[in-house]
Amino acid sequence: MTEIFAPARLGPITLRNRVIKAATFEGRTPDALVTDDLIAFHREVAAGGVGMTTVAYCAVAPGGRTDRHQIWMRPEAVPGLRELTDAVHAEGAAASAQLGHAGPVANAASNRLPALAPSRMFSPLGMRPMRVPRIDEIAEVIAAHANAARLAEQSGFDAVEIHFGHNYLTSSFLSPLLNRRKDRYGGSPENRARLAREIALAVREAVGDRLAVIAKLNMEDGIRGGLTVPESLRVAAWLESDGALDALELTAGSSLLNPMLLFHGAAPRREFAKVLPTPARLGFRLMGRLFLKEYPYQEAYLLERAQQFRRELTMPLILLGGITNLDTMNRALAEGFDFVAMGRALLREPNLLRRIESDSATRSACVHCNECMPTIYTGTRCVYRLATPTT
Repeated sequence: MTEIFAPARLGPITLRNRVIKAATFEGRTPDALVTDDLIAFHREVAAGGVGMTTVAYCAVAPGGRTDRHQIWMRPEAVPGLRELTDAVHAEGAAASAQLGHAGPVANAASNRLPALAPSRMFSPLGMRPMRVPRIDEIAEVIAAHANAARLAEQSGFDAVEIHFGHNYLTSSFLSPLLNRRKDRYGGSPENRARLAREIALAVREAVGDRLAVIAKLNMEDGIRGGLTVPESLRVAAWLESDGALDALELTAGSSLLNPMLLFHGAAPRREFAKVLPTPARLGFRLMGRLFLKEYPYQEAYLLERAQQFRRELTMPLILLGGITNLDTMNRALAEGFDFVAMGRALLREPNLLRRIESDSATRSACVHCNECMPTIYTGTRCVYRLATPTT
């Protein structure tokens, strides 16, 4: 029917089509290990027709989780992850593990471990100062990414997606606002990009050409003094020249300071206030309007920014943000993007891609209310979803 449904190469692997289920933290790992619920979540999406589903979030270290319930990559996690990838493969899809270190976004109180930040910062999540890693500790973070990638390979994943976005640790190093270091990891754009480049190279060395390696890169942080598109373009060019990555997935926004730049649509302030613990709830009610800004929703809302990267780079790019129907997917391919990534639309309808393949006029039922966002604490889901068959 269209090129979007044709098989496509992503580095060393072939996907059955050009649609990737984007990383959306599932909130289904209460003991930081795979559950039947998590397996069922990804099996349903795979059965719904995507080329690849992304398991999020797989932290590279226990202190790199946003809270203690998230998976962190260790030998004990491998059997469950292998069961998950087997289930996805049985439905004809590939599986990707999103790897990263939450850094400033980590909840130190929940993890009972210090949160890391490139420079001195106070954590509103852990209500304590963050730890500024020494050079040797940065080396440990890089090695942890490589080790996590090896464990992902043992778990049967076809790809890994390294998280360089949303002011998680690597993204915070890229930010001139958050990174005020005076050593070789701070100051100039080249120095601030060093961590991202070294992690990408370490992951590639760990998995060779056996797995696809993707990086999720912020095009901009959307905050005054943060990473901008021109600087991100330089980072992307360096990553491309290093040759460690098979593709970049382009994103935007800061989980610390401006998360809605990634999502667009309604800002679910009241819903977030209901699920937060009492002290945080009060602060959120006072400051929530500043934290959760509103950006009007439109299809392919990150396309204009992403087009600048497409013009400058030759490597494969994945377009994210407002991909809900065949017209938008075809537009992305026509603009030179190699793959598209879908998130919220698949929370509402895991079988959406099958429906589009059967009827090109199909439109997503997602209304971009973003009320799925607060459900990360109880199992990420669309609060309006009706039970629908996946085939």
